[in-house]
Amino acid sequence: MNIVDRGSGTPIVVIPGVQGRWEWMLPAIDALAERCRVITFSLADEPTGGGRFDGRRGFECYVDQVREALDMVGVTRAAICGVSYGGLIAVAFADRHPDRTASLVLVSAPPPSWTPDARVRFFLRAPRLLTPLFMLGSLRMYPEFAAASSGIGPSLRMAVSHAWRALTHMYSPSRMAGRVGLLESIDRRRDVSRVTTPTLVVTGEPALDRVVPVAATLQYARLWPHAVVATLAHTGHLGLTTRPKAFAGLLVPFAEQAAQANTRRQVG
Repeated sequence: MNIVDRGSGTPIVVIPGVQGRWEWMLPAIDALAERCRVITFSLADEPTGGGRFDGRRGFECYVDQVREALDMVGVTRAAICGVSYGGLIAVAFADRHPDRTASLVLVSAPPPSWTPDARVRFFLRAPRLLTPLFMLGSLRMYPEFAAASSGIGPSLRMAVSHAWRALTHMYSPSRMAGRVGLLESIDRRRDVSRVTTPTLVVTGEPALDRVVPVAATLQYARLWPHAVVATLAHTGHLGLTTRPKAFAGLLVPFAEQAAQANTRRQVG
């Protein structure tokens, strides 16, 4: 498996979204690596990821991949951060491996009750054929770039940088559709019911997240009274890349505090 392992300090595993490529999160990875040890990878069924994917085990291969990544870098416990679809993988890992989950961070993640809406079902009908339309529809994200920056010039540069990362690390429409389909094979409500790990739920502003409604992500806070909620101001679904330093400023202190608490419990 091809693993990115950068920085030093508290270990944090970052799981990418449904497009499957860690490179889409590069600004956040760089910002985190300045303050902690960040471990990431592309999802197991991505050719560049070098992971092992068995169609018979489906979604569980992504969960296994997190454990394998920790083993490969010699980390026993880490903060597990899932971005969007990756949040569902993070929750499942925390359920299967609580002993290796120091803390859990869910970033604009769909809730356990999530089902494809009309827009998603439309693209799932013919993901390859409808790719140009999907990419054109991504223009709806521009208000988020504008909110996260000051002025037309900076917002355009931010949008172009995001588009360049996407184009140079292209997603597979068919694999994305397949990943959505894999959710039918797991009991997401059961996974959530058994998680007691310290949890941070990060969202953007309701008016700016055009992918996963903020109200949907906040279902985790209602299911887990122990969860801490943080809003990344002036962002929507892409806050970890549009405001990466602010994102790291939320995530790293939470992960450090959880790691310190775990150490005190072990010593006590």
